Amino acid sequence: MKEYHANSIRNVALLGHMGSGKTSLAESVLFVSKAIDKKGEVEKKNTVGDFTPEEQSRQTTLSTALIPVEWKGTKINFLDAPGSEEFVGEMENVLSVADGAILLIDASKGVEVGTERCFEELRNKNIPTFIFLNKMDKENVKFDKVVSDVKEKFGKNVFEFTDANGELVIEGNDELTEKAAETSEELLDKYMENMELSLEDLNTGLKSSILTGDLFPVFVGSGLKNVNIDKLLDMVVAYLPAASDVEAKAVKEVATGKVIKRACKDDEATSAFIFKTTVDPFVGTINMFKIYSGTIKTGNEYYVQNIDETVKMPQIFSMMGKTQIALDQAFAGDIVAVAKLPELQTGYTICDKKTAVQFDAIEYPTPIIYYAIQPKQKQDEEKISAALQKLSQEDPTFEFKRNAETAQLLIGGQGGTHIGYILEKLKNSFKVEVGLDDQKVVYRETIRGKTDQHGVQGKHKKQSGGAGQYGDVWVRFESFDGDFEFAEEVFGGSVPKNYFPAVEKGLKMALEKGPLAGFPVIGVKATLTDGSYHPVDSNELSFVLAAKLAWENACAQGTSGKRVEGPVIKPAILEPIMELHIIIKDEYTGAVMGDMSKRRGRILGQDSLPGGKTEITAEVPEAEIVKYAIDLKAMTQASGRFSRKFLRYDPVPEEKVKKIIEENHA
Repeated sequence: MKEYHANSIRNVALLGHMGSGKTSLAESVLFVSKAIDKKGEVEKKNTVGDFTPEEQSRQTTLSTALIPVEWKGTKINFLDAPGSEEFVGEMENVLSVADGAILLIDASKGVEVGTERCFEELRNKNIPTFIFLNKMDKENVKFDKVVSDVKEKFGKNVFEFTDANGELVIEGNDELTEKAAETSEELLDKYMENMELSLEDLNTGLKSSILTGDLFPVFVGSGLKNVNIDKLLDMVVAYLPAASDVEAKAVKEVATGKVIKRACKDDEATSAFIFKTTVDPFVGTINMFKIYSGTIKTGNEYYVQNIDETVKMPQIFSMMGKTQIALDQAFAGDIVAVAKLPELQTGYTICDKKTAVQFDAIEYPTPIIYYAIQPKQKQDEEKISAALQKLSQEDPTFEFKRNAETAQLLIGGQGGTHIGYILEKLKNSFKVEVGLDDQKVVYRETIRGKTDQHGVQGKHKKQSGGAGQYGDVWVRFESFDGDFEFAEEVFGGSVPKNYFPAVEKGLKMALEKGPLAGFPVIGVKATLTDGSYHPVDSNELSFVLAAKLAWENACAQGTSGKRVEGPVIKPAILEPIMELHIIIKDEYTGAVMGDMSKRRGRILGQDSLPGGKTEITAEVPEAEIVKYAIDLKAMTQASGRFSRKFLRYDPVPEEKVKKIIEENHA
């Protein structure tokens, strides 16, 4: 592969609804550009882009593939991203480095849910976009109807650049000519003089309009049959931005903390951003990065600001699917990769140490669904954590954590398909098979009552020859707006001050397991009011145990040692309440709000969004939304999405307490 500089590089994302033909288009551009001699097919599981076992078995893209193409003196780095909305992390990776995009639409189906989602993200990031009507070779495709659908959904700035057969219809189109003329005063003057533009001026104006997001050209073809692919490549070179066309990248200067701009030039100080990490047990770690400025050479040393280390750059390479194409050096604007540097990962900055900078990290959504896993083979227990660690390094939208309270090992992701992919990777890449269980909700316990002023006694006394153990405390317990507070009102030295920390320690230990179902206790203020000690037998351990006994007695009896009907501190169970932000099409608002009410949820707000969408803000018990990601998908035909975060703990309704105790009592 030849060396390319910024003005001859195009970085183009391939996006679209699942099944719109992105991988087939990627295969076609490789074949048409003569990068490959024989074209693969998704159904035959032999495409360049979908090379992992998981992708081949599901016949869909699950991880971003770099597809570099050389076309008429230009290098086009196509980035084929997954179409499933659950792999949003991959889309965020791609859009963080793409300078332009091709949004694919299956012409036999028109605009789908995933198409709208992709277009929305492209608009949010102001990325110049082509719309490619793929699969035009299918029977009964009605070009005018599909174009009308696209214009209705995406607005007045959508224009056909070709007819149904793929012939260019740019020249002689008055609307496009006016669109081009409006991009500069110079072009407008020329147009007003003759009411037309030269082809060169027309193309200049159209490119300018595309780059500013004021024009979305529509092209047609078939990736599967290689129809009009050469014309599409010509249009990418002509109209999508070169790396040098893109505005200088804002980046933080480490020495000053100021935000500066790095132009996409070879003679600028080097700066590059790692946007994609893959981890393979056999190949190792591969990091893909975009060079925003300067040059990166194999064998040179570079500084990694995120870990404050200098690394010697191993062999850099371009990637064609999984094939590595070795490079001696790469220049500003290019996208390349490096292996054998496991200390690097997504979001890291590579730069010159003397002019160190750091790019902003990519913002990823947090998991919206969790499952518990356990290895099917006991011998896999040790290697499962290492495998999960590598998978989380590869996919920032996936996380795993051990819940000490439920003893569950939890994995979290963006939906059922995403979780299924993680499990397949565990099996195929790391040879670990796991079983799947529902996540257990982590409750809390609290108290709603109060002991009398003097409190409840806890007395620990042990004598077995030699030095004994003696600790005696009286503790008042009451409800508290917080997790835990310890106070003391001891007079006359009945309990020496040096034992106060032991009493507090004992109480904290006691509150780790509540009296009802064994959940941690919060919302308690404990005040040491009185007690006694022995000059010889008292020690720290004795007062730790005495404090624990005081709590146990408070849970089991009333004040002053008298038995009462139920403990006066009135223990209760609390459940986690989550805040949800749900974005849906207006037509689903009623159904989603009604469903939220059935889940004991409370609507906090409802806001209209552009594009006929509504954002609902609600709070709801976590127990009611354990599988909400799957349910919302079903309610909204996969068009709805949501984020969640913990708010607080609230009392569990009385009718649900008994079941929780039965399910969780130790």
